[in-house]
Amino acid sequence: MSKIPEATTRLFKNVFVCKNCQSKIRADPQKIMRGKVRCRKCGKKAFRPINRK
Repeated sequence: MSKIPEATTRLFKNVFVCKNCQSKIRADPQKIMRGKVRCRKCGKKAFRPINRK
């Protein structure tokens, strides 16, 4: 079974995970790199890209 590109884009594009509380947030990667996005749950600015398993 092949992967559907539209579904992959919807699930993984611009999605980041907080390093502290593991909550997901969708934001622009440039804003994440500049530190302008805060976590809704804990207020930290440390994010990582979501894992694609």
